[in-house]
Amino acid sequence: MSKDIREIMKNYKNEDVSLSANHRANFQDRLLKEVHPPLKKRNYRWLQVAASVVLIVSLAIGYFGIETTPDVQPTKEISLGSLSPELKSIENYYEYTINYEISNLSVNDSNKEILDGYLAKIGELTTEYKSLTTELNTKGVNDEIINALINNLQLRLQLLQRLKKQLNDLKNLNSKQNETQNL
Repeated sequence: MSKDIREIMKNYKNEDVSLSANHRANFQDRLLKEVHPPLKKRNYRWLQVAASVVLIVSLAIGYFGIETTPDVQPTKEISLGSLSPELKSIENYYEYTINYEISNLSVNDSNKEILDGYLAKIGELTTEYKSLTTELNTKGVNDEIINALINNLQLRLQLLQRLKKQLNDLKNLNSKQNETQNL
């Protein structure tokens, strides 16, 4: 069964072999396929199924969990302003005026001690106001508590006005002393 190469060469016709235009690209593609086989795609089907099951279970728990809980409405905190529009306007007026008066205070070395004393009293009144608001929430709406809240706001404003007057008097006294010293 062996053939003689001489006989094969006698029967051989010289054919013109030319390479195709994209021979190099085809060769590189084949080479890359043999050297670097394509990565196998991983099957994430089981992960999709698991995610679907988790989603369905969580929705079911959420739905049935909401249905089985008793109807508990969140407790709304009661404040002076939430009781009526008139009380809200009173509270807003006092709080705005108090904040305005505090923002207009000027602090220097001569009035710092007086200012700290008054602000400490106002801080105590603010703490008392918060405790009265808590009492209003626990005991319910009561005329005595409402009057105490309004009186607290008035007292804070009166303290600030007294402080402002005292600071003006101190300023005038300092300016008179400076005038007498300059003469």
